[in-house]
Amino acid sequence: MKKRKIGMALSLVLAAGTLLGACGKSDDTSKEESKGGEKEKAFSVAMVTDVGGVDDKSFNQSAWEGLKKFGADNGLKKGKDGFDYVQSKSDADYSTNLNTLARQDFDLVFGIGFLMQGAVDEIAKQQKDHQFAIVDSEVDQPNVASILFKEQEASFLAGVAAAMTTKSNKIGFIGGVEGAVIERFEAGFVAGVKAAKPDAVVDIQYAGAFDKAELGQSISSKMYASGADVVFHAAGGTGVGLFKEANDLKKKDPSREIWAIGVDSDQANMGPDVVLTSALKRVDNAVIDISKKAKDGNFPGGEVALYGLAEDGVGLAPINDKVSNKADIDTAVNEWIEKIKSGAVKVPGTRDELKTFSAK
Repeated sequence: MKKRKIGMALSLVLAAGTLLGACGKSDDTSKEESKGGEKEKAFSVAMVTDVGGVDDKSFNQSAWEGLKKFGADNGLKKGKDGFDYVQSKSDADYSTNLNTLARQDFDLVFGIGFLMQGAVDEIAKQQKDHQFAIVDSEVDQPNVASILFKEQEASFLAGVAAAMTTKSNKIGFIGGVEGAVIERFEAGFVAGVKAAKPDAVVDIQYAGAFDKAELGQSISSKMYASGADVVFHAAGGTGVGLFKEANDLKKKDPSREIWAIGVDSDQANMGPDVVLTSALKRVDNAVIDISKKAKDGNFPGGEVALYGLAEDGVGLAPINDKVSNKADIDTAVNEWIEKIKSGAVKVPGTRDELKTFSAK
């Protein structure tokens, strides 16, 4: 009799367990399975920063802002099932970081910066089932979208603003690491200066790094000391040193007219009394655009996406209200924007093109 009761009890327990298991399975699949009966995975996207870091107040930060906006617009959360980033401490981290994100099954992985070209090419070949995008360089792989900008158009406008602001006719340009991208900034800026004030002189120097604020401050200190009253940087985190130097000089002598021009994002908050404007490079817009295309099944793999003034990929931040001739600068900038958009003026993107450039 005892054995019979125990057997019946075990049968009831097993039956209850089976029912509970079936209920649990039913609930799970109703949430995770699509109409075809397979798991429905939400689109996910991530990025690898260069050595400047995600809070460089410039290039990487702009990309991250774009990724966050895309995430918010599409109901994604920060993390491996939504949107995320990994920071690189040195160039040795690029391949590892890209590979890590691919192995975490992100649908799209961005490499931020031309310094990542080799790493993106390497990992894209290994992870052929994943989609990658590189900013500021070209990688000829079917699963890689290459994102380029007409930086020269934004820096041309910055050059016009600098030329119309300078009193000394001495202007400075600080580049980060020499390469095609920063050369576009340089060529466009010099062209803009010359178009607005042919007799102005531009002192061009390179720091050789995108993450050395102390170098940026040292270079800008020498430029200001030699008479420059407007200095533009295209140097990422190195450019933070420019703002520090300009702010320090302004504090010592509030009456001194001294200006700094930011890059990539609107860097007005780096010095309300000294930041003239910023040459905008809308990495955020490009990241959003490519992410949306990938999510919708229209990923431009193997193609180059080029963003200029016409595509809202570059532009110029508002001119500082404290500039005495702000209205005149605004008018001139808007006139040049229309000329560039219409094709009446082709802004030089290299030093060789600059040699033959004429704004007439």
